[in-house]
Amino acid sequence: MFSFLSLLALASSVYACGGDGHTHTHARRSSTPSGLTPPTRPLQWGDINFIHTTDTHGWLLGHQKTSFPEPNYSGDLGDFASFVSHMKEIALQKDVDLLLIDSGDLHDGTGSPTFLKQLPYDVMAIGNHELYIYANTLDMHTNFAPALNGRYLSSNVNITTVDANNNTIDVPVGDRFAKFTTRKGKKVTAFGVLFDFTGNDHNTTVQKVEDMVKEEWFTSEIAEEPDFFLLVGHMPVQRDNWPLVFNAIRAVHPETPIFIFGGHTHIRDCVQLDNRSMSLESGRYMETVGWMSANVSSSTSSDPISFSRRYLDTNRFTYQFHTGTSDSNSTSSSSSHYPRSNSHSGHDDHDHDHGQGQGHSHSSSPLPSFDTPLGLQITQGLNALSDRFNLSFQFGVAPSDFTINQVAYPSSNSILTLMGAQVLPFSLTVSRSNFSASSSSSSSSSNSSDFVTIEGTNTTVPPFLMLTNSGSLRFDIYAGPFTKNDQLTASPFADAFNFIPGVEWGVALGVRSALDEAGEARRIRKRDGGLGGLGGLGNELEKREEELYRRGDVRKRYMDWMASQVRRHDTTPDASDEDEDESEDEDLTLGYVTTDSCPGIGDDTLHTPLKSFDIPDFISSDDPFAIGGTPISQATSSSSSSNSTSSSTNPVLTNSTLVDLVFVDFIQDQLLGILNSVQAQTTGVDKTKTRKEFGAGDVRTYSTLLSTEVLGVWAIGNW
Repeated sequence: MFSFLSLLALASSVYACGGDGHTHTHARRSSTPSGLTPPTRPLQWGDINFIHTTDTHGWLLGHQKTSFPEPNYSGDLGDFASFVSHMKEIALQKDVDLLLIDSGDLHDGTGSPTFLKQLPYDVMAIGNHELYIYANTLDMHTNFAPALNGRYLSSNVNITTVDANNNTIDVPVGDRFAKFTTRKGKKVTAFGVLFDFTGNDHNTTVQKVEDMVKEEWFTSEIAEEPDFFLLVGHMPVQRDNWPLVFNAIRAVHPETPIFIFGGHTHIRDCVQLDNRSMSLESGRYMETVGWMSANVSSSTSSDPISFSRRYLDTNRFTYQFHTGTSDSNSTSSSSSHYPRSNSHSGHDDHDHDHGQGQGHSHSSSPLPSFDTPLGLQITQGLNALSDRFNLSFQFGVAPSDFTINQVAYPSSNSILTLMGAQVLPFSLTVSRSNFSASSSSSSSSSNSSDFVTIEGTNTTVPPFLMLTNSGSLRFDIYAGPFTKNDQLTASPFADAFNFIPGVEWGVALGVRSALDEAGEARRIRKRDGGLGGLGGLGNELEKREEELYRRGDVRKRYMDWMASQVRRHDTTPDASDEDEDESEDEDLTLGYVTTDSCPGIGDDTLHTPLKSFDIPDFISSDDPFAIGGTPISQATSSSSSSNSTSSSTNPVLTNSTLVDLVFVDFIQDQLLGILNSVQAQTTGVDKTKTRKEFGAGDVRTYSTLLSTEVLGVWAIGNW
């Protein structure tokens, strides 16, 4: 058994480690990981070309695990910097323009946005994750934006701060717009637009897009016609407000080329709002680098523009293929290293005015080295940052992969099951080693026989139901060493754990069911009996769903997109082609399989889609996979009696048992409203009891651990 103090003593070395004798190993590969599928064809260049990133979220060290699809995205920011440097050289050789673009959300990860300032970005836009914490917004305004010399754009986002004379001012975080001329003399008017975000911190302001396009400054800046408009922003390219900006420009300039680079929903997507524009969204977490090219000089003002787009996997193999480089000075005589070009038909595969890109030569001439001085410098800086914050500190060794949606929930390899059924009961319970009689007397029961002790701990606590939103888990855990970097990657949001004592077990289960209902149906489904008749609860859940979307919750869009890849793959139009399709799949690795609204094939590398299962919005400790000592309901007990994971030591509670309802503070407002609605409407309880209306005054701190720490405590005690 572990006490909280012993676990904390182990974990504290993570934060105190400097010259402490710990070994820091960096998993970044100096060469291409084995088993990668090669790109299908060279890039198509035009007279204007773009490299696009978005939603990097601090994912600068590269995806370091060996389970696929992680090796597809194994390049770190230093590798990307080397790629950009080589692509800039190719653009010079071709005598064409190449712009580097980013659509926001640099924050909430393990890498510092400072490193991105070292890359030659032409335009960057603000994201909603730059606005959750005022200090981050102020840092972007004070330190980051000035480094881009007017190219960090926040057209509809302001910050309230003070000027040099200590006067309060309300100003854009970056710049509202940028006008510049490319190397080849093309005049550009650029804007940086954020979706209608409402989760921003105090002293920051997000103006609605529909209001922004009516502003005098906006209409003034679009009056003069450039060679093209560049719209960069943290807003998905479909099902949002880009058409408002697009139409405002089209009302003045019906035929001027418009390039749109969006983000936020973490998907690969492309759409053309007319035949002289293209909109691109390039994924998330440095898994995707977007490519767009067009020939604008050769078209008349009314002709359709020839566009190309591509979604690149972010690994050294991909980068070297498209830049004609190698890990060291070698030759390109091996045809296996550079696959055939034009291997798949489509709009994106035809040779245009400026020809094909690199990666299709089979000469025996020496290849230049891929790594550039800037790339190596950035990688070294990232590794130094990792050492400084002890990101390679190992908590334990994960015995298998635990994924968010690649397996069904609940199941033993679901990270949601792991978190709700095992990590939270263990970590939060062991952290309550200072639990006292005074704190327990107002909790669940005065009868000590009702208290529980979780397997692996020596702490006794009242029975509980623990709830957290599944969105707090951002990424999968993969088999092998589980480090501090992995912990922050999987759970990056620093939420506290609160609780309300004295909640009836049946009511607590009703809250969980009500939250599940909202997540699965997105609205209250009228059902016979049970929770189906919750009158006011429907309004509470509808408000919660609407607010989550406005606050930046993109999980549903991303999950729907992942599921659509599987559905398309599993639908075989012609049964006679099934054997051929299966044979082709055997040669492909797992990864993204994109279908968008633009012509041709967008994915640079072909993959087989990952499995995708529906997941709940909320997870709880009342689970058939719960570790021994975790309270469960009678229904759960009977349904999981044959499940070897569920321990017979789990206490089975009745609906009237009083428990501690534990939850992350992020959902407190929604939970209180739903709790009172469920309590008022739930049947099968003693109606003679006077029921208390719960409020913020009833909420207490359950544990000193934050959600960023619970996985590490679990790993130390169990892995």
